[in-house]
Amino acid sequence: MRVLTRAEGLKSATDFYLLDELLSEEERSVRERVRTFCEKEVLPVISDYWNREEFPFELVGKFADLGIVGGAIRGYGCPGLSRLAEGIVAAELARADGSINTFYGVHSGLAMGTIAMLGSEEQKERWLPAMARMEKIGAFGLTEPEHGSDAVMLETTARREGEEWVLNGRKKWIGNASFADLIVIWARDLSDGEVKGFVVERETAGDALSTEVIKGKTGKRAVWQAEIELRDVRVPHENKLEGANSFQDTSKVLTATRYGVAWEGVGHAVAAYEAALAYAKQRKIFTRPLESYQLIQNKLANMLSEITAMQLICFRLAQLFEEGKMTGGMASLAKMHTAKKARQVCLEARDILGGNGLLLEHVVGKHLADVEVVYTYEGTDIVQSLIVGREITGTQAFAPSRRG
Repeated sequence: MRVLTRAEGLKSATDFYLLDELLSEEERSVRERVRTFCEKEVLPVISDYWNREEFPFELVGKFADLGIVGGAIRGYGCPGLSRLAEGIVAAELARADGSINTFYGVHSGLAMGTIAMLGSEEQKERWLPAMARMEKIGAFGLTEPEHGSDAVMLETTARREGEEWVLNGRKKWIGNASFADLIVIWARDLSDGEVKGFVVERETAGDALSTEVIKGKTGKRAVWQAEIELRDVRVPHENKLEGANSFQDTSKVLTATRYGVAWEGVGHAVAAYEAALAYAKQRKIFTRPLESYQLIQNKLANMLSEITAMQLICFRLAQLFEEGKMTGGMASLAKMHTAKKARQVCLEARDILGGNGLLLEHVVGKHLADVEVVYTYEGTDIVQSLIVGREITGTQAFAPSRRG
């Protein structure tokens, strides 16, 4: 078989196996819209926001024009993207900036995804169209100050009083919460001990709901994550998500969103690799281009190998998700693998750039800091491995619990 030259077929330094050929025209169109948006709107401003720990509100409304909000959700003003296109969106946003991807993922994936998956028809009609237009922003409140990996042990409570529910508790690391219009809150029903989901509307919660933005983060600095306190927040029964009645329902949402986080790892790795390759081509050491050194070529080859493996995993997982065959273990394996490998690729890129890798203008340091967050959130590396382990052995290795 004749090997294609780059001019003949290798169009991208990070599409070594020509995966672009597997995309439909619609999927390419989605990718190009998001990439153009990132290049024109996000990249010119985001490092400054990241450095100042401020959120770029100027970009929020612009998402509505991209035709991506709501991802694979069909109807309700959502685009009904293929699962592959949905994953590509996450990769492209992360390639530009992790904070922007987290803002979008929380709104479109976690908040809208929960309502689409677990809400009644009336609830979907009530909330999803405005969220698709970015007129109402969503957040997802699961993690608590004392419960992260053991989220099943959450202590936020829900007590029914007639046609209302009364919520009390605290949440932490909740993206978008400080300005969201709708917050999906997971709480334990005091009557039966089960975890249930509620949509809290800020305009009706009043002073009973308070949020405080978490400052001093070393990664994802341009997305606001907050602590939430709920003090007798009254929620109408019609805001209790019809299909959210146990932690197993919560897990269904997390399985779907871990798919997107796997693609996010690809985006961070691609950005770091592209920056390292460009730097190696223009930087000279001892009068020779950096790219001409064996050690650098070895690093670049290994980085590309990891990226290609990450892409292949995500492409296949997209097919399985589309066909309804994706399991929780499959999603966790992908997230575990790509987060770990993206971390490695970003670290190698930082090494290639030397001291310049610390500067925001070279982006590698920012991606390295942000990918540390990816490695932890939506389930740590260890948690993902235990989900995979449970699926391949049939044995539960998580700490035993009487809850959930």
